[in-house]
Amino acid sequence: MSKYEEGLKIIEERCGNNKDNVISLATIATEPSADGNPIPIVRDIDAYYEEGVFYAVTYGKSNKMHQIAQNKEVAFSVNFEWFSGNGIGENLGWVLDPKNAEIRTKLREVFAPWYDDANNEQDENCCILAIRLTRGTVIKDHGAVRYNMDFVNKIETNEGIII
Repeated sequence: MSKYEEGLKIIEERCGNNKDNVISLATIATEPSADGNPIPIVRDIDAYYEEGVFYAVTYGKSNKMHQIAQNKEVAFSVNFEWFSGNGIGENLGWVLDPKNAEIRTKLREVFAPWYDDANNEQDENCCILAIRLTRGTVIKDHGAVRYNMDFVNKIETNEGIII
């Protein structure tokens, strides 16, 4: 088994299996700081992981979705799982759009304890956010082992994310 495959196995064990993951999601503000620099914004969201993608249900007019519309590059960290990285954010559209039926069913199952309280599916701004992973670092044994993952080329690299 390659190091990339070992890393994928760890990610699946920690984040997969229909788990409601809390991830910190970072985007870049739509307006720069007073000195012209980009301003990172971070927030915790609930996310479902499947095959290199985190999925979340959110509001299409939220700040994070406006920020992702301007700059699709995002960063994430899975809370307490020693896994962080980068990805591309994509608005998949309204949760009730027929093209979203399969992923919506999974999200409703994973987020069942709170889904209906937090989401108004009748509002067409209730949408699905996909975060397609591009790179990440998985840490094992308190840093003794690191897997630097390139999800685009499906390889383990020496170019990790500094945590």
